[in-house]
Amino acid sequence: MMMMMMMMMIALYHSLLLLPFFQLLFLALLTYLVREALKSLANGSRMRRVSCYPPGSSGLPWIGETVAFIAASNSSKGFYEFVRTRHLWYGDCFRTNILGETHVFVSSTEVAKALLGSESFEFSKRYIRSIAELLGDESLLCLSHDHHKFLRRHISNLFTLDSLASSVKIFDKLVIDTMGEWKEKECVVVVDVALKITFNAICKMLISLDEEDKLEVLRKDVFEVSEALLAFPLRLPGTRFYKGLQARKRIMNVLRKEIALRRESLECHKDFLQNLLEKDKSESDESLTDAQILDNILTLIIAGQVTTASAITWMIKYLDENKEVQETLRIVKECLRMATIVSWFPRVALKDCQIEGFQIRKGWIVNVDARSIHYDSKVYDDPMEFKPSRFDEDPKPYSFLAFGAGGRICLGMNLAKAMMLVFLHRFVTSYRWRVTDEDTSLQKWAMFPRLRSGCPISVTPV
Repeated sequence: MMMMMMMMMIALYHSLLLLPFFQLLFLALLTYLVREALKSLANGSRMRRVSCYPPGSSGLPWIGETVAFIAASNSSKGFYEFVRTRHLWYGDCFRTNILGETHVFVSSTEVAKALLGSESFEFSKRYIRSIAELLGDESLLCLSHDHHKFLRRHISNLFTLDSLASSVKIFDKLVIDTMGEWKEKECVVVVDVALKITFNAICKMLISLDEEDKLEVLRKDVFEVSEALLAFPLRLPGTRFYKGLQARKRIMNVLRKEIALRRESLECHKDFLQNLLEKDKSESDESLTDAQILDNILTLIIAGQVTTASAITWMIKYLDENKEVQETLRIVKECLRMATIVSWFPRVALKDCQIEGFQIRKGWIVNVDARSIHYDSKVYDDPMEFKPSRFDEDPKPYSFLAFGAGGRICLGMNLAKAMMLVFLHRFVTSYRWRVTDEDTSLQKWAMFPRLRSGCPISVTPV
């Protein structure tokens, strides 16, 4: 039977080759495969000659190990499972190829200090293509060193002490109002609540948007963009990436209309957008372009909403599992260590150099693997255990990377921590609760790890 099927396939193959179109297609495909195979052999030969390149696999020609990375993203273990298994195979430093680029993953506090602490001029930040296209070329997360410093000065105005105090009040009111509705509910899904509260708070702080119908439309589009951040960058209708790009266009249109209204003095608010537009009026070298404003408002909405909401959800989960520490709020760092919302921090090599004794070629992306560092037994005793007391003393430098480090440390770090503490304070002083679904599998395609169950809880007023 197998032989017969093979003969039929060969016959079909030969019949197709009689057609000019398929002849050309076959020759083009054969030429491509030969070229890629020769390139792969050349790269392999170079790797063998220079044995000090990091261990790992380049995978298939052109494709690399992209399929395995996407498969991990679409699994209940999350995309980091791709990295974790290769650490087991190759050690603390390994090389792979994702979406056409060579990536090196390193789990070392020394490398974290070298790459993040001083912002070495041998490296610059670079996320994978899908993230850069969805957030925009002018996003603070995707800029070169000098451009980043310029833009950071402007955006840091959102995080002054005065604005922080105002933002915390906004968030606190939303938490109180939301939790007040729980008394009538038997079950609350923490991630849904946290995502809505943080989204509404961030939109209020950034663009003074608080109309529920407009918030709901914007929330759906932001969700589409967030879901596409790790998608294969294929611009075909129906794909996850295409849907994300279309959602980005709609978000940009909303923001452009808001900017136009304010420039025509039809709208005026005391918020982050107004602050940027006031500087724009000065027409100095310090003013920002519309693209810079738009890309970074979208970046701040996504970063401010999803990461904080994910962290809050993990905190409720860990508190439920460790009831003896529910009476203290000295848990934020330990929850962030164990959850590690941002799994790694990427830097692209601007020239050939060395890391951990391995040769790194220009253009390779070196990722400081925060999650691996957070679970390193050489750094933390019993890293799999939830022990808030481990942070009674300051951790080893560059061993706690929940918010990054150095010149690109998260601008909203203090705001995020304040929001987490406010939520926890209102929660533990208002309710007793029990997690009703202990499933630890992760949401598929999530850029930042979230529980697939959403962490449903039954609540009882104190």
